[in-house]
Amino acid sequence: MSAIQIRGARVHNLQSVDVDIPRDAITVITGVSGSGKSSLAFDTLYAEGQRQYIDSLSAYARQFLDQIPRPDVDSIDGLAPTLAIDQKNTASGSRSTVATITEIYDYLRLLFARAGTPHCIECGSSIAPQSAENIGDGLLGLPEKTKLVIMAPMVRGRKGAHREVIESIQKAGLVRARVNGESYLLEEIPTLAPRKNHTIEAIIDRLAIKPGIESRLRASVDLALRLGDGLMSTLVHSSDDAWDEAIYSTAMACIECGSSFAEVEPRTFSFNSPYGACPTCEGLGFVGENESREVCPDCGGARLGPVARRVTINDTAIHQLTAQSLDDAIVWMQNCDSALSALQTKVAEPIQREVTRRLKYLSRVGVQYLTLDRAADTLSGGELQRVRLATSIGSGLVGVCYVLDEPSIGLHPADHGKLIECIKELKDQGNTIVIVEHDEDTMLAADKLVDIGPGAGMGGGNLISQGTPKQVAKDKKSLTGQYLSGKQQVPIPATRRQPKQWITLKGASTHNLQNVTAKIPLSCFVGISGVSGSGKSSLITDTLYRALAQKLGLQTPPPGEHQSLLGATKIDKLVPIDQTPIGRSPRSCPATYAGVLDEVRKVYAATREAKTRGFSSSRFSFNSKSGQCELCKGHGVERIAMNFLSDLFVTCSRCGGKRFNRQTLQVRFKGANVADVLEMSIDEATEFFENVPKISRLLRSLQDVGLGYVHLGQASTTLSGGEAQRIKLGTELARVSTGSTLYLLDEPTTGLHFADVERLVGVLQRLVDAGNTVLVIEHNFDLLSACDWIIDMGPEGGVGGGQIIAEGTPEQVAANPASISGKFIKPQLA
Repeated sequence: MSAIQIRGARVHNLQSVDVDIPRDAITVITGVSGSGKSSLAFDTLYAEGQRQYIDSLSAYARQFLDQIPRPDVDSIDGLAPTLAIDQKNTASGSRSTVATITEIYDYLRLLFARAGTPHCIECGSSIAPQSAENIGDGLLGLPEKTKLVIMAPMVRGRKGAHREVIESIQKAGLVRARVNGESYLLEEIPTLAPRKNHTIEAIIDRLAIKPGIESRLRASVDLALRLGDGLMSTLVHSSDDAWDEAIYSTAMACIECGSSFAEVEPRTFSFNSPYGACPTCEGLGFVGENESREVCPDCGGARLGPVARRVTINDTAIHQLTAQSLDDAIVWMQNCDSALSALQTKVAEPIQREVTRRLKYLSRVGVQYLTLDRAADTLSGGELQRVRLATSIGSGLVGVCYVLDEPSIGLHPADHGKLIECIKELKDQGNTIVIVEHDEDTMLAADKLVDIGPGAGMGGGNLISQGTPKQVAKDKKSLTGQYLSGKQQVPIPATRRQPKQWITLKGASTHNLQNVTAKIPLSCFVGISGVSGSGKSSLITDTLYRALAQKLGLQTPPPGEHQSLLGATKIDKLVPIDQTPIGRSPRSCPATYAGVLDEVRKVYAATREAKTRGFSSSRFSFNSKSGQCELCKGHGVERIAMNFLSDLFVTCSRCGGKRFNRQTLQVRFKGANVADVLEMSIDEATEFFENVPKISRLLRSLQDVGLGYVHLGQASTTLSGGEAQRIKLGTELARVSTGSTLYLLDEPTTGLHFADVERLVGVLQRLVDAGNTVLVIEHNFDLLSACDWIIDMGPEGGVGGGQIIAEGTPEQVAANPASISGKFIKPQLA
């Protein structure tokens, strides 16, 4: 079958959509926000692919996987195995890094373990093998009467019951062993938990240093090294009545000071293993919590223990390599064999080849400014998705249907070409690519364009147009096509506001900033542009915002390094509007965040029925014990344990998913109860509460930012980062403006269609018209062309950036030949 045939898709707002997705091709699904794009791509196509895969597994295997209900669709034929590369950050804390999620770190650990040169942590000398004779000489040199225990390490930090190890010690004629630091007779060793790590050392001999002991000691050393495969451990009774532990190796010893070390293994370089992690920070790279975090004083943020930090290739340790930008790491990998022996080169070659290949894929998808040690939980959704995309290309899978969620987010148009080439390469490997996207370049590169609309929510969900990008551009019914053809565009102001007052940030050196002095015009619409990694967020979010917040007495982390901040007294309010979730619990929803539900509860408490029953406003909250359904506790669903299958979530049998108890639902306003209100979209609720001024004002603000399709009670965990940001913006719009407020937004066009960008620009212009300052970090040149002033960062990402390349009106930036952004602004202005 040459296409994936979807028939009768009715998930969420989809209106029984029929569409064919060509196999081994790139299909872009587009449309205004809330039109049903994700419902078609992720909740229908991807969900059915996952469900079919899970259903093919045994009942035993299915108990470990999430149960996925069948999407509401008549049929999907020709479906290939599906993989989603979305923007959800599932990385567990800061232990996950770019290097670990791409598996590059696994290769590097192997490379440094097999081809690295260890150095003594005491004197810095390179470590060479130590013979049994040298070990014996060292022990015989201990003071007379020193008590000594000689042991052979049999198991070192490995899971298992290890009964066969105990038996092998017994067969060697020995009677004692040291297990997890405790000495036992062999027959008295307790049963070991098979799922825990254990260390077992055979006790070879217990003796005291005295004349005539030489032959016995040397024989014990030989036996210990033989049983321990070249490793031997000792306990030496010191003068302060303590036992000092040491390990000896015929492979690892310092020639200068005689210090011995365990053999370097791949796990020596794992900061997620107790054998590789820095003991002070336990592999985190920092000590302390939240705002009080400090770089670990022992490892300096390297995360690794002292042994791993002193293993080098070409004078570079593994943590120094991962701290380089990807482009620098590629150069290092290509030249690392220059310092290796012939044997080491043979070992290193396949690792070198694989790591270089993966690094080049990462560079090609536009994240070349990242470092391999960058914590995954600090990546933006777009960056994380592109890292995963590069990993998928490197995996070499064939016959897979990849579903991508706006991979261009956070990417400067200068890098779009490289990303699109990578997506085409994934297609050429024999895969089907489905992309939910608003980016024009990505649409034009598609083999097929599917436009969903015409509006959002219940006003969308229809297949408006499909075909090649040229065919859709000619379709008069398609709003997307109107923008692609140039018949419609985001309007450019006839005049620009002239700056009269400024905030000046001097000498900013945060991250890659190179002693930057930035002047921000007040009462203007200001855009911060530049390629990914050029220093935009370092300048605005990490330095300017924090410095302003401190001046205004707000709680914030310390600002990035800078010399001074002038003009802050001209701002009396600072409003950051980012893409962090508006709530982390399903109980949180747009109605609760925006304060709408508080006013709705007052309306219901004021009804005659509520007063008769003695219900206060708290009664109409699903978080209140008096108002919530007693069975589901206000969640609307019940969790049913399925033993060998995954837990099943079903609509609450008592409240029918309405979350409130029967008595609360009996109170109505204009014929609707409080649960009915939460089911309304913002558009529907605006009409419903048109005569309630406070609610109406809040809802109209959310409408203005393009969120009319979102339901008031929709769980905040289901909202995208862009939607969360616009809810924050809409909530701020409803508040009384001081006229001296600085609004700071980070890529507010994320997830927005051309038409939505036009609406957003109108909202932001209104804020500036009221005398406020709007500062936007942005890659969208429709929005940037509408700004009064632009500060363009660059010229490149990472260490090659951190400078202001151009500043002025869009026309002035477009005329500056040094500005990469200017090249993209120029055609917008034309």
